[in-house]
Amino acid sequence: MDRNPSPPPSDESDEETTRVDAIGNTVYSKHWLFSTLMRLIELVSPEGEDTEVSDSRAETELDEDLENEICKVWDMSMDEDVAVFLQEFNATDILLGIIGKSKCPRLTEICVGILGNMACYKETCQSITNNNNLVEVLLLLLGDTDPPTLLETSRLILSCLSQPDVSNIWIDQIHKQCSVRENVCFIMQSSTNADLLGKIGEMVDKLFDLDKELMLKWVSDLKELPDASTTEQEKMAETAVVPCLLEAARQLRSDNIDGLEVYMHILQLLTTANEGIQAIVKTPDKGEATWTLLNDIVCTDLCQDDDPAIIVEEQASVLSSTLAVLSAMFASNMEENYIKIEQKESQKKPSEVIRRPSVDKSSVPSPRSGAQKGKRREGDFHLKILLGICSEFLSEIFMDISKEVVSNSFKEGVLSQAMCTCAFQHLLPLYHTAVERFHAIVTEVQPDTAKQLLLGFPNLRS
Repeated sequence: MDRNPSPPPSDESDEETTRVDAIGNTVYSKHWLFSTLMRLIELVSPEGEDTEVSDSRAETELDEDLENEICKVWDMSMDEDVAVFLQEFNATDILLGIIGKSKCPRLTEICVGILGNMACYKETCQSITNNNNLVEVLLLLLGDTDPPTLLETSRLILSCLSQPDVSNIWIDQIHKQCSVRENVCFIMQSSTNADLLGKIGEMVDKLFDLDKELMLKWVSDLKELPDASTTEQEKMAETAVVPCLLEAARQLRSDNIDGLEVYMHILQLLTTANEGIQAIVKTPDKGEATWTLLNDIVCTDLCQDDDPAIIVEEQASVLSSTLAVLSAMFASNMEENYIKIEQKESQKKPSEVIRRPSVDKSSVPSPRSGAQKGKRREGDFHLKILLGICSEFLSEIFMDISKEVVSNSFKEGVLSQAMCTCAFQHLLPLYHTAVERFHAIVTEVQPDTAKQLLLGFPNLRS
Protein backbone atom coordinates (compact mmCIF):
# COMPACT_ATOMS: atom_id res chain seq x y z
CA MET A 1 0.00 0.00 0.00
CA ASP A 2 1.43 3.36 -1.03
CA ARG A 3 2.16 5.99 1.67
CA ASN A 4 0.97 9.52 1.31
CA PRO A 5 3.84 12.05 0.96
CA SER A 6 4.97 13.84 4.09
CA PRO A 7 3.35 17.20 4.63
CA PRO A 8 5.45 20.29 3.94
CA PRO A 9 7.13 21.80 7.01
CA SER A 10 4.85 24.14 8.89
CA ASP A 11 5.40 27.85 9.24
CA GLU A 12 5.73 27.31 12.98
CA SER A 13 8.75 25.06 12.38
CA ASP A 14 10.35 27.74 10.19
CA GLU A 15 9.74 30.36 12.82
CA GLU A 16 11.28 28.16 15.51
CA THR A 17 14.37 27.53 13.36
CA THR A 18 14.74 31.24 12.71
CA ARG A 19 14.33 32.02 16.40
CA VAL A 20 17.00 29.50 17.42
CA ASP A 21 19.39 30.86 14.75
CA ALA A 22 18.83 34.50 15.74
CA ILE A 23 21.45 36.32 17.81
CA GLY A 24 19.78 37.51 21.01
CA ASN A 25 16.76 39.65 20.24
CA THR A 26 18.06 40.57 16.79
CA VAL A 27 17.22 39.11 13.38
CA TYR A 28 20.90 38.45 12.65
CA SER A 29 21.81 34.83 11.90
CA LYS A 30 24.30 32.88 14.00
CA HIS A 31 24.95 30.51 11.09
CA TRP A 32 25.71 33.35 8.71
CA LEU A 33 28.07 34.97 11.21
CA PHE A 34 29.89 31.65 11.81
CA SER A 35 30.40 31.10 8.11
CA THR A 36 31.63 34.65 7.52
CA LEU A 37 34.19 34.42 10.33
CA MET A 38 35.34 31.05 8.98
CA ARG A 39 35.86 32.63 5.56
CA LEU A 40 37.99 35.30 7.23
CA ILE A 41 40.14 32.69 8.96
CA GLU A 42 40.48 30.79 5.69
CA LEU A 43 41.60 34.02 3.98
CA VAL A 44 44.66 34.47 6.19
CA SER A 45 45.30 30.78 7.01
CA PRO A 46 44.11 28.65 4.07
CA GLU A 47 44.30 24.90 4.70
CA GLY A 48 46.68 22.84 2.64
CA GLU A 49 48.92 25.76 1.66
CA ASP A 50 52.44 26.29 2.88
CA THR A 51 53.42 29.43 4.75
CA GLU A 52 54.98 31.13 1.73
CA VAL A 53 51.84 30.71 -0.38
CA SER A 54 49.68 31.81 2.54
CA ASP A 55 51.72 34.96 3.05
CA SER A 56 51.55 35.76 -0.66
CA ARG A 57 47.79 35.38 -0.67
CA ALA A 58 47.43 37.53 2.44
CA GLU A 59 49.04 40.41 0.58
CA THR A 60 46.35 40.47 -2.10
CA GLU A 61 43.46 42.92 -2.11
CA LEU A 62 40.35 41.93 -0.21
CA ASP A 63 37.75 40.20 -2.37
CA GLU A 64 34.82 42.56 -2.95
CA ASP A 65 32.14 40.04 -1.97
CA LEU A 66 33.98 39.07 1.20
CA GLU A 67 34.60 42.72 2.02
CA ASN A 68 30.87 43.40 1.78
CA GLU A 69 30.15 40.45 4.05
CA ILE A 70 32.60 41.42 6.79
CA CYS A 71 31.46 45.03 6.57
CA LYS A 72 28.02 43.68 7.49
CA VAL A 73 29.62 42.05 10.54
CA TRP A 74 31.20 45.42 11.33
CA ASP A 75 27.79 47.09 11.18
CA MET A 76 26.15 44.29 13.17
CA SER A 77 28.73 44.55 15.95
CA MET A 78 27.28 47.92 16.94
CA ASP A 79 24.40 45.94 18.47
CA GLU A 80 25.12 44.84 22.05
CA ASP A 81 23.59 41.37 21.55
CA VAL A 82 25.87 40.79 18.58
CA ALA A 83 28.89 42.14 20.47
CA VAL A 84 28.24 39.77 23.37
CA PHE A 85 27.70 36.85 20.99
CA LEU A 86 31.00 37.61 19.24
CA GLN A 87 32.71 37.58 22.61
CA GLU A 88 31.14 34.20 23.49
CA PHE A 89 32.25 32.89 20.11
CA ASN A 90 35.81 33.92 21.05
CA ALA A 91 35.89 36.50 18.29
CA THR A 92 38.58 38.55 20.06
CA ASP A 93 41.13 35.77 19.58
CA ILE A 94 39.94 35.16 16.03
CA LEU A 95 40.24 38.83 15.11
CA LEU A 96 43.63 39.05 16.85
CA GLY A 97 44.88 36.18 14.71
CA ILE A 98 43.57 37.81 11.55
CA ILE A 99 45.12 41.20 12.43
CA GLY A 100 48.44 39.52 13.18
CA LYS A 101 48.55 37.73 9.82
CA SER A 102 46.83 40.27 7.62
CA LYS A 103 48.84 42.32 5.17
CA CYS A 104 45.72 43.87 3.70
CA PRO A 105 45.10 47.33 5.24
CA ARG A 106 41.34 47.19 4.54
CA LEU A 107 41.01 43.84 6.31
CA THR A 108 42.96 45.12 9.32
CA GLU A 109 40.83 48.26 9.46
CA ILE A 110 37.57 46.27 9.47
CA CYS A 111 38.76 43.84 12.14
CA VAL A 112 39.88 46.68 14.41
CA GLY A 113 36.58 48.46 13.66
CA ILE A 114 34.61 45.40 14.82
CA LEU A 115 36.63 45.31 18.04
CA GLY A 116 36.05 49.05 18.42
CA ASN A 117 32.29 48.52 18.31
CA MET A 118 32.57 45.69 20.82
CA ALA A 119 34.59 47.95 23.14
CA CYS A 120 31.61 50.29 23.48
CA TYR A 121 29.97 47.85 25.90
CA LYS A 122 31.20 47.09 29.41
CA GLU A 123 31.24 43.29 29.25
CA THR A 124 32.86 43.01 25.84
CA CYS A 125 35.32 45.81 26.60
CA GLN A 126 36.43 43.86 29.65
CA SER A 127 36.97 40.78 27.49
CA ILE A 128 39.11 42.75 25.02
CA THR A 129 41.14 44.28 27.84
CA ASN A 130 41.76 40.93 29.51
CA ASN A 131 43.47 39.71 26.32
CA ASN A 132 46.98 40.98 26.97
CA ASN A 133 48.26 39.99 23.53
CA LEU A 134 45.42 41.86 21.86
CA VAL A 135 46.06 45.02 23.91
CA GLU A 136 49.75 44.88 23.00
CA VAL A 137 49.02 44.45 19.29
CA LEU A 138 46.46 47.27 19.28
CA LEU A 139 48.92 49.68 20.87
CA LEU A 140 51.56 48.66 18.32
CA LEU A 141 49.04 49.36 15.56
CA LEU A 142 49.40 53.07 16.36
CA GLY A 143 52.61 52.74 14.35
CA ASP A 144 50.72 51.54 11.25
CA THR A 145 50.91 53.58 8.06
CA ASP A 146 47.26 53.22 7.01
CA PRO A 147 45.12 56.23 8.13
CA PRO A 148 41.78 54.32 8.27
CA THR A 149 43.40 51.63 10.45
CA LEU A 150 44.90 54.31 12.69
CA LEU A 151 41.49 55.98 12.98
CA GLU A 152 39.79 52.75 14.08
CA THR A 153 42.66 51.89 16.44
CA SER A 154 42.52 55.26 18.19
CA ARG A 155 38.72 55.01 18.39
CA LEU A 156 39.00 51.60 20.05
CA ILE A 157 41.61 52.76 22.56
CA LEU A 158 39.52 55.84 23.38
CA SER A 159 36.48 53.63 24.01
CA CYS A 160 38.47 51.46 26.41
CA LEU A 161 39.93 54.48 28.21
CA SER A 162 36.36 55.74 28.65
CA GLN A 163 35.38 52.57 30.55
CA PRO A 164 36.29 53.21 34.23
CA ASP A 165 36.66 49.51 35.04
CA VAL A 166 39.44 48.91 32.49
CA SER A 167 41.02 52.32 31.85
CA ASN A 168 43.82 51.76 34.38
CA ILE A 169 44.88 48.57 32.61
CA TRP A 170 45.27 50.43 29.33
CA ILE A 171 47.13 53.30 31.01
CA ASP A 172 49.56 50.83 32.60
CA GLN A 173 50.25 49.25 29.21
CA ILE A 174 50.75 52.66 27.60
CA HIS A 175 53.25 53.54 30.35
CA LYS A 176 55.21 50.42 29.39
CA GLN A 177 55.20 51.00 25.63
CA CYS A 178 57.34 54.03 24.78
CA SER A 179 56.42 53.58 21.14
CA VAL A 180 52.90 54.86 21.87
CA ARG A 181 54.10 58.41 22.48
CA GLU A 182 56.45 58.32 19.50
CA ASN A 183 53.72 57.06 17.18
CA VAL A 184 51.11 59.48 18.48
CA CYS A 185 53.51 62.41 18.07
CA PHE A 186 54.35 61.27 14.53
CA ILE A 187 50.65 61.22 13.62
CA MET A 188 50.04 64.68 15.08
CA GLN A 189 53.16 66.05 13.40
CA SER A 190 52.65 64.60 9.93
CA SER A 191 49.00 63.71 9.29
CA THR A 192 46.63 65.92 7.31
CA ASN A 193 43.62 63.66 7.93
CA ALA A 194 41.22 65.76 10.03
CA ASP A 195 39.22 62.77 11.31
CA LEU A 196 42.38 60.95 12.41
CA LEU A 197 43.88 64.04 14.06
CA GLY A 198 40.60 64.66 15.89
CA LYS A 199 40.35 61.11 17.23
CA ILE A 200 44.04 60.94 18.21
CA GLY A 201 43.54 64.24 20.02
CA GLU A 202 40.55 62.87 21.92
CA MET A 203 42.62 59.84 22.92
CA VAL A 204 45.52 61.98 24.20
CA ASP A 205 43.10 64.32 25.97
CA LYS A 206 41.49 61.37 27.77
CA LEU A 207 44.89 59.92 28.67
CA PHE A 208 46.18 63.18 30.14
CA ASP A 209 42.91 63.77 31.98
CA LEU A 210 43.05 60.31 33.56
CA ASP A 211 46.75 60.17 34.41
CA LYS A 212 48.69 63.30 35.29
CA GLU A 213 51.85 61.24 35.81
CA LEU A 214 51.71 59.99 32.22
CA MET A 215 51.08 63.52 30.95
CA LEU A 216 54.13 64.88 32.74
CA LYS A 217 56.24 61.91 31.65
CA TRP A 218 55.34 62.54 28.02
CA VAL A 219 56.25 66.24 28.16
CA SER A 220 59.30 65.90 30.44
CA ASP A 221 61.19 62.88 29.09
CA LEU A 222 62.54 64.66 26.02
CA LYS A 223 64.62 67.42 27.54
CA GLU A 224 67.22 68.81 25.19
CA LEU A 225 70.65 67.31 25.70
CA PRO A 226 73.48 69.82 25.19
CA ASP A 227 75.86 67.13 23.90
CA ALA A 228 73.37 65.58 21.47
CA SER A 229 74.17 65.65 17.76
CA THR A 230 72.09 67.68 15.32
CA THR A 231 70.43 64.50 14.04
CA GLU A 232 69.56 63.38 17.58
CA GLN A 233 68.15 66.80 18.44
CA GLU A 234 66.03 66.79 15.27
CA LYS A 235 64.70 63.33 16.14
CA MET A 236 63.90 64.50 19.68
CA ALA A 237 62.07 67.53 18.28
CA GLU A 238 59.90 65.23 16.17
CA THR A 239 58.64 63.47 19.30
CA ALA A 240 58.34 66.54 21.55
CA VAL A 241 54.68 66.68 22.57
CA VAL A 242 54.01 70.45 22.54
CA PRO A 243 55.24 71.15 18.97
CA CYS A 244 53.26 68.12 17.76
CA LEU A 245 50.10 69.40 19.47
CA LEU A 246 50.60 72.79 17.81
CA GLU A 247 51.07 71.24 14.37
CA ALA A 248 47.86 69.24 14.72
CA ALA A 249 46.03 72.39 15.85
CA ARG A 250 47.31 74.23 12.78
CA GLN A 251 45.89 71.52 10.55
CA LEU A 252 42.47 71.65 12.23
CA ARG A 253 42.00 75.35 12.92
CA SER A 254 40.49 76.34 9.57
CA ASP A 255 37.67 73.80 9.20
CA ASN A 256 37.37 71.64 12.32
CA ILE A 257 36.62 73.67 15.42
CA ASP A 258 35.68 70.55 17.41
CA GLY A 259 39.12 69.06 16.77
CA LEU A 260 40.78 72.40 17.54
CA GLU A 261 38.90 72.54 20.84
CA VAL A 262 40.30 69.15 21.84
CA TYR A 263 43.91 70.24 21.24
CA MET A 264 43.40 73.52 23.10
CA HIS A 265 42.03 71.50 26.02
CA ILE A 266 45.12 69.27 25.98
CA LEU A 267 47.35 72.35 26.19
CA GLN A 268 45.17 73.67 29.01
CA LEU A 269 45.64 70.38 30.88
CA LEU A 270 49.40 70.89 30.60
CA THR A 271 49.08 74.27 32.33
CA THR A 272 47.62 72.62 35.46
CA ALA A 273 51.14 71.51 36.43
CA ASN A 274 54.33 73.54 36.58
CA GLU A 275 56.19 70.95 34.50
CA GLY A 276 53.53 71.28 31.83
CA ILE A 277 53.80 75.07 31.70
CA GLN A 278 57.59 74.77 31.50
CA ALA A 279 57.24 72.39 28.56
CA ILE A 280 55.31 75.14 26.77
CA VAL A 281 57.45 78.17 27.66
CA LYS A 282 60.91 76.63 28.10
CA THR A 283 61.41 75.90 24.42
CA PRO A 284 64.21 77.27 22.20
CA ASP A 285 61.86 80.06 21.10
CA LYS A 286 60.61 80.59 24.70
CA GLY A 287 57.07 79.63 23.77
CA GLU A 288 56.83 82.14 20.93
CA ALA A 289 55.37 79.60 18.46
CA THR A 290 52.67 78.63 20.95
CA TRP A 291 51.80 82.22 21.81
CA THR A 292 51.72 83.29 18.16
CA LEU A 293 49.45 80.43 17.09
CA LEU A 294 47.01 80.75 20.00
CA ASN A 295 46.88 84.53 19.73
CA ASP A 296 46.16 84.22 16.01
CA ILE A 297 43.42 81.65 16.65
CA VAL A 298 41.68 83.97 19.14
CA CYS A 299 42.07 87.14 17.09
CA THR A 300 41.58 85.72 13.58
CA ASP A 301 39.56 82.50 13.75
CA LEU A 302 37.25 83.11 16.71
CA CYS A 303 34.80 85.76 18.01
CA GLN A 304 35.21 88.75 15.70
CA ASP A 305 33.88 92.19 16.67
CA ASP A 306 30.83 91.91 14.40
CA ASP A 307 29.90 88.34 15.43
CA PRO A 308 26.49 87.92 17.11
CA ALA A 309 26.43 86.85 20.76
CA ILE A 310 25.39 83.32 19.80
CA ILE A 311 28.77 82.79 18.12
CA VAL A 312 30.60 83.55 21.36
CA GLU A 313 28.36 81.08 23.16
CA GLU A 314 29.10 78.38 20.59
CA GLN A 315 32.83 79.06 20.84
CA ALA A 316 32.91 79.51 24.62
CA SER A 317 34.60 76.19 25.35
CA VAL A 318 37.43 76.51 22.81
CA LEU A 319 37.90 80.17 23.75
CA SER A 320 38.14 79.23 27.44
CA SER A 321 40.88 76.67 26.84
CA THR A 322 42.84 78.88 24.44
CA LEU A 323 42.73 81.95 26.67
CA ALA A 324 43.55 79.84 29.73
CA VAL A 325 46.78 78.70 28.05
CA LEU A 326 47.66 82.26 27.01
CA SER A 327 46.92 83.43 30.57
CA ALA A 328 49.15 80.73 32.07
CA MET A 329 51.99 81.62 29.69
CA PHE A 330 51.60 85.32 30.49
CA ALA A 331 51.53 84.61 34.23
CA SER A 332 54.62 82.41 33.95
CA ASN A 333 56.53 85.23 32.28
CA MET A 334 55.31 87.67 34.94
CA GLU A 335 56.36 85.31 37.69
CA GLU A 336 59.90 85.18 36.32
CA ASN A 337 59.98 88.97 36.26
CA TYR A 338 58.62 89.16 39.81
CA ILE A 339 61.29 86.78 41.06
CA LYS A 340 63.96 89.05 39.60
CA ILE A 341 62.31 92.13 41.12
CA GLU A 342 61.94 90.49 44.52
CA GLN A 343 65.58 89.47 44.49
CA LYS A 344 66.54 93.11 43.95
CA GLU A 345 63.98 94.52 46.38
CA SER A 346 64.15 91.90 49.12
CA GLN A 347 64.42 94.67 51.74
CA LYS A 348 60.94 96.04 51.03
CA LYS A 349 58.10 95.55 53.47
CA PRO A 350 55.77 92.61 52.67
CA SER A 351 52.86 94.99 52.01
CA GLU A 352 54.87 96.70 49.27
CA VAL A 353 55.53 93.55 47.26
CA ILE A 354 53.25 93.19 44.24
CA ARG A 355 50.76 90.40 44.77
CA ARG A 356 48.99 88.72 41.87
CA PRO A 357 45.59 87.10 42.45
CA SER A 358 45.28 83.46 41.51
CA VAL A 359 42.57 80.86 41.06
CA ASP A 360 42.53 77.09 41.31
CA LYS A 361 43.47 75.65 37.89
CA SER A 362 43.64 72.02 38.97
CA SER A 363 40.17 71.30 37.60
CA VAL A 364 39.79 71.77 33.87
CA PRO A 365 36.35 71.20 32.31
CA SER A 366 36.36 68.72 29.45
CA PRO A 367 35.50 69.74 25.91
CA ARG A 368 31.82 69.59 25.10
CA SER A 369 30.43 66.63 23.21
CA GLY A 370 28.45 67.31 20.07
CA ALA A 371 25.21 66.22 21.72
CA GLN A 372 25.56 68.83 24.44
CA LYS A 373 26.26 71.88 22.35
CA GLY A 374 22.65 72.76 21.77
CA LYS A 375 21.77 72.80 25.44
CA ARG A 376 21.31 76.23 26.93
CA ARG A 377 22.45 75.14 30.39
CA GLU A 378 25.70 73.76 28.98
CA GLY A 379 26.26 77.01 27.10
CA ASP A 380 25.74 79.08 30.24
CA PHE A 381 28.20 76.87 32.12
CA HIS A 382 30.96 77.40 29.55
CA LEU A 383 30.22 81.12 29.33
CA LYS A 384 30.75 81.43 33.09
CA ILE A 385 34.06 79.60 32.79
CA LEU A 386 35.06 81.85 29.89
CA LEU A 387 34.20 84.96 31.91
CA GLY A 388 36.33 83.77 34.84
CA ILE A 389 39.32 83.00 32.62
CA CYS A 390 39.02 86.33 30.78
CA SER A 391 38.85 88.19 34.10
CA GLU A 392 41.96 86.53 35.46
CA PHE A 393 43.89 87.04 32.23
CA LEU A 394 42.90 90.71 32.09
CA SER A 395 43.94 91.21 35.71
CA GLU A 396 47.37 89.79 34.87
CA ILE A 397 47.65 92.20 31.94
CA PHE A 398 46.65 95.13 34.18
CA MET A 399 49.43 94.18 36.61
CA ASP A 400 52.04 94.22 33.85
CA ILE A 401 50.92 96.79 31.29
CA SER A 402 53.05 99.89 30.78
CA LYS A 403 51.99 103.53 30.67
CA GLU A 404 53.20 103.80 27.09
CA VAL A 405 51.00 100.92 25.93
CA VAL A 406 47.94 102.34 27.71
CA SER A 407 48.54 105.77 26.21
CA ASN A 408 48.94 104.42 22.68
CA SER A 409 45.88 102.19 23.09
CA PHE A 410 43.68 105.20 23.90
CA LYS A 411 45.13 107.19 21.01
CA GLU A 412 44.55 104.34 18.53
CA GLY A 413 41.02 103.66 19.76
CA VAL A 414 41.87 100.23 21.11
CA LEU A 415 40.86 101.42 24.60
CA SER A 416 37.92 103.60 25.57
CA GLN A 417 36.06 104.66 28.69
CA ALA A 418 33.25 102.22 27.87
CA MET A 419 35.73 99.34 27.60
CA CYS A 420 37.34 100.25 30.90
CA THR A 421 33.95 100.46 32.60
CA CYS A 422 32.98 97.01 31.32
CA ALA A 423 36.32 95.55 32.44
CA PHE A 424 36.10 97.09 35.91
CA GLN A 425 32.59 95.71 36.39
CA HIS A 426 33.85 92.17 35.85
CA LEU A 427 37.15 92.49 37.71
CA LEU A 428 35.93 94.14 40.89
CA PRO A 429 36.08 93.38 43.74
CA LEU A 430 38.18 90.21 43.26
CA TYR A 431 40.98 91.88 41.33
CA HIS A 432 40.97 95.24 43.13
CA THR A 433 44.79 95.56 43.19
CA ALA A 434 45.08 95.06 39.43
CA VAL A 435 42.27 97.52 38.66
CA GLU A 436 43.75 100.09 41.04
CA ARG A 437 47.13 99.89 39.32
CA PHE A 438 45.58 100.22 35.87
CA HIS A 439 43.42 103.17 36.99
CA ALA A 440 46.51 104.91 38.29
CA ILE A 441 48.08 104.66 34.82
CA VAL A 442 44.87 105.94 33.19
CA THR A 443 44.96 108.90 35.60
CA GLU A 444 48.33 109.88 34.15
CA VAL A 445 47.54 109.41 30.46
CA GLN A 446 43.78 110.18 30.33
CA PRO A 447 42.85 112.26 33.42
CA ASP A 448 39.29 112.98 32.27
CA THR A 449 38.56 109.31 31.63
CA ALA A 450 40.02 108.40 35.01
CA LYS A 451 37.73 110.90 36.76
CA GLN A 452 34.66 109.48 35.01
CA LEU A 453 35.70 105.97 36.03
CA LEU A 454 35.96 107.12 39.64
CA LEU A 455 32.36 108.28 39.55
CA GLY A 456 31.27 104.76 38.65
CA PHE A 457 33.75 103.02 40.96
CA PRO A 458 34.29 105.26 44.02
CA ASN A 459 36.12 102.46 45.89
CA LEU A 460 39.12 103.12 43.65
CA ARG A 461 39.77 106.43 45.44
CA SER A 462 43.02 106.45 47.40
